Amino acid sequence: MAAGKTGLVVTAHPGDFVWRAGGAIALHVKKGYRVKIVCLSFGERGESQFAWKEAGATLEKVKAGRRDEAERAAAVLGAEIEFFDTGDYPLRLKEAHFDRMVDIYRETSPSFVLTHALEDPYNFDHPNAAHFAQETRVVAQAMGHKPGAKYTYAAPPVFLFEPHQPEQCNFKPQVILNIDEVWDLKRKAFEVLAAQKHLWEYYTRVALNRGVQGGRNAGTPMTYGEAYQRLFPSVVGELA
Repeated sequence: MAAGKTGLVVTAHPGDFVWRAGGAIALHVKKGYRVKIVCLSFGERGESQFAWKEAGATLEKVKAGRRDEAERAAAVLGAEIEFFDTGDYPLRLKEAHFDRMVDIYRETSPSFVLTHALEDPYNFDHPNAAHFAQETRVVAQAMGHKPGAKYTYAAPPVFLFEPHQPEQCNFKPQVILNIDEVWDLKRKAFEVLAAQKHLWEYYTRVALNRGVQGGRNAGTPMTYGEAYQRLFPSVVGELA
């Protein structure tokens, strides 16, 4: 068990942490990690297609609905969640958001970070969130940022989760995580996201495809997987 360890997820919109990293979140919670999700926006403008089709939809109603979905999905996965409410399409990150993110790195001292791919020509919120996660990760190491603050922090490894169009985003799946034992929780979290129900079956197929790929590479059968790209090299003592 990994009691006392923390994982950190930095996501642009509520659905992203479910579709792309829900398995990793649930799996590490099951292993004893505390997992914190930082959700930069509610996805109220560009990630809530079905919500906007409801009669009487307003920006505030859509935001409230997406917040409720995100909180319930995080609870299914066993994670805690904090919202920055930056707005989406586009994300508008401010200095206060930057400072809070640095504080979160220092408060949680995560063992790993999950965030978006570095490129996405279909959705600029995603690489903006990835850049934000990376820059604040580095600044959190700087003793001169908020000097006098007491913290124990070392910059953690970063894993980029799979974008919707991986081929167009220069995403290379270097790590495939076996999520068989928590697939039921990930699928249950899918079904909380009624505002994006058109994606439930798509991301089920993605998980099945990565499961096949993972099984072939590991030589051990698996059904469901999640793909990640490492941002930095791993340091090992042997190659086996």
